[in-house]
Amino acid sequence: MESYWGFPGSPTGKESACSAGDLGSIPGLERPSGERLGYSLQKTKSATVSTVSLSICHEVMGPDAMILGGVICISEVIDISPGNLDSSLCFFQPSGLKCPSLHSFAPDKPGGILMMDLNEENPRALELRISRGFNLALFNPHGISTFIDSDDTVYLFVVNHPEFKNTVEIFKFEEEENSLWHLKTIKHELLPSVNDIIAVGPEHFYATNDHYFSDPFLKYLETYLNLHWTNVVYYSPNEVKVVAEGFDSANGINISPDKKYIYVADILAHEIHVLEKHPNMNLTQLKVLKLDTLVDNLSIDPSSGDVLVGCHPNGQKLFVYDPKNPPSSEVLRIQNILSEKPTVTTVYANNGSVLQGSSVASVYDKKLLIGTLYHRALYCEL
Repeated sequence: MESYWGFPGSPTGKESACSAGDLGSIPGLERPSGERLGYSLQKTKSATVSTVSLSICHEVMGPDAMILGGVICISEVIDISPGNLDSSLCFFQPSGLKCPSLHSFAPDKPGGILMMDLNEENPRALELRISRGFNLALFNPHGISTFIDSDDTVYLFVVNHPEFKNTVEIFKFEEEENSLWHLKTIKHELLPSVNDIIAVGPEHFYATNDHYFSDPFLKYLETYLNLHWTNVVYYSPNEVKVVAEGFDSANGINISPDKKYIYVADILAHEIHVLEKHPNMNLTQLKVLKLDTLVDNLSIDPSSGDVLVGCHPNGQKLFVYDPKNPPSSEVLRIQNILSEKPTVTTVYANNGSVLQGSSVASVYDKKLLIGTLYHRALYCEL
């Protein structure tokens, strides 16, 4: 969502969408020749959303600097680090992904990383300090992931789009100081349009490219011609390689609790791909789950292995923003995704009156955190 078509990630947002410009300017988007693209940007059955509410929901609140007229702006991705820490912490980015093609409630607000302790009775978002020397003025976070090493060191991986370029930033989380120490910036020719990321080691990760090209015009052309050239890349200090390809627009990515399978959301194809991970880190496709909505970011319920999906019933509304007809929100739960017939249920749905542009949802101990592309975040009880 968690990009040109990405809609960020932990509960919060994502370029590559950024350097692509305004979707509304794509020739044929609303004409017969652009029928496929228009179809891809909305639900296959209907763009109408039937409300599914949860009994208790609260707006996520945080530092005064993060609150804009009572709304905390979220960019898109949420990542929850359980177990080894003293608390279960949720990391996400505030203020929304900065892209020319996306609406923003805080266009001048610099990027940052927020944290919530989900074990607190009334959790609030806290902005983490970032070490000196890191260029906060150009920080434009998108996808996000954590890795906890054997010595309990917590590494935070963040997809960054400084000046609409593509990097992956690696930080070390200092729990006692509530701060992030910047360790490394990663750039690579196989990472031209990074959307989301899942960390599998202290300097190791899988990442999705939601476009094959980095040039904005070629991105337009790639999408318009439906080339299916986007991919998943494995990165380590010793090896960087494409491990899966042929996606319409690879978006959110996550890993199963047993670390045997990688899940990839193909947002424009309305699909979730299940891929088997091998010892050499290559991936082979196991199955494809087709859905009737635009699937953005994926998160995993650590207690059940269920997949939570932030979805967009009508993607066109994300890029042509109308406050009188805002983008809707939808959260799906997928149970037994490896089975022949997974169970798909709608956990939350709203027509935009409460929550606009849901892009991610994470669950912890019967609590659900829903993030959006550029609107508020909700904290609900299941």
